[in-house]
Amino acid sequence: MGLTIGVDIGGTKIAAGVVDEAGAILETSTVPTPPTPEGVVDAIAAAVRTVGAGSTAEAVGIGAAGYVDDKRATVLFAPNIKWRHEALKDKIEQRVGMPVVVENDANAAAWGEYRFGAGRGHEDVVCITLGTGLGGGIILGGRLHRGRFGVAGEFGHIRMVPDGLLCGCGSQGCWEQYASGRALVRYARQRAAADPERAAALLELGDGTPEGIEGRHISEAARAGDPVAVDSFRELARWAGAGLADLASLFDPSAFIVGGGVSDEGDLVLEPIRKSFRRWLVGARYRPHARVVAARLGGRAGLVGAADLARQG
Repeated sequence: MGLTIGVDIGGTKIAAGVVDEAGAILETSTVPTPPTPEGVVDAIAAAVRTVGAGSTAEAVGIGAAGYVDDKRATVLFAPNIKWRHEALKDKIEQRVGMPVVVENDANAAAWGEYRFGAGRGHEDVVCITLGTGLGGGIILGGRLHRGRFGVAGEFGHIRMVPDGLLCGCGSQGCWEQYASGRALVRYARQRAAADPERAAALLELGDGTPEGIEGRHISEAARAGDPVAVDSFRELARWAGAGLADLASLFDPSAFIVGGGVSDEGDLVLEPIRKSFRRWLVGARYRPHARVVAARLGGRAGLVGAADLARQG
């Protein structure tokens, strides 16, 4: 199969792109993300029709944030869009006249990195996405591991702390409550409230109060060496690395790929993650260590990965 179309459903926009066999995006189209579940379906179809007009694309891959069934057809649960058992494959196929594959967005991004990004040359990789929450994907023996029911890789909801912080999923102590963009902001705000004098530079970037500190302020301050911002990144990294050590015991990959907005800070966050990973890895002195590397495709990974999964069939 030659050209395919990948779709990435975001909170504010839906992006569709024609992708070739080398993972290059040849053309894109974006539309705003509507506020209703039915509107999102219509918007996906419109974006696909627009970007595919005049092309020879043969199939469509859609990356959706949520649980996707084992047939890669139905979104069982998507909290942000409020899809419940949404027959997305059938609805989009009826509208665009092409075969459609639906995949979890983090799985699609992991596949994109494996095929065309930081995972090239590895057959066994685990990807984590440190964004607002924490997502993940698993590639074993060159195949995307989805689990029996299609919902493997939901790393963000591994319980790291029994009876810990309440998570949006309804559980407590989930990993993403300690290693995510939201967690980073919480760490910085707590530190700023406890020691405003030490956090003066960081507070100045916001509105002068701990509640005014946002993720972009923490990144800017950390790059300038602000101690509160740097400490906040280190706290996130400590939890991220500890979680990777647990995943190494489960999957024994040759590489962990760290993506998402938090990872854009490069070694500011990656080096502390590596240090924590080595600290918590069981038998670290006696076993090979997986590499911990930054994702390369950035925001394109999900779209490219979804398109390639459609090509795989």
